[in-house]
Amino acid sequence: MGIAKIFRLKFLVVFTGMLSCLKSATAQDGNAGIQEATNKVKGYFDTGCDLMYAIGAVVGIIGAIKVFNKWNGGEPDTNKVAAAWFGSCVFLVVVATVLKSFFGI
Repeated sequence: MGIAKIFRLKFLVVFTGMLSCLKSATAQDGNAGIQEATNKVKGYFDTGCDLMYAIGAVVGIIGAIKVFNKWNGGEPDTNKVAAAWFGSCVFLVVVATVLKSFFGI
C-alpha cells in the first residue's frame, strides 16, 4: 500500500467517526418522531375513509348505469355484472368500516 492510500484510508476513518459523533449529538428522541407520525396518520385516516365511501358511491352509480343498460339490452350476463359491481361497492364500504374499527380510530 502506498502512503497516499494509507492517508486516504485514515482520513476516511476519521471523517466517518466525526460525522457519526456529530449526528448522534444532534439526533432527537425517536419516540417523539414516531408519536408525531402516528398523530398525522390518524388525522388522515378519517379523510381517507370518507374518500373510500365517495369512491364506493361513484362506483355504485357507474355500476347501476352499466347494469341498467345491459338489462334494457336484454344481455344474458346481466346478473353476473350486477353482482360484480354491487360486490365492489360493498367491498369498498366494508373495508373502510373494518379498518376504522380494527385500528380503533
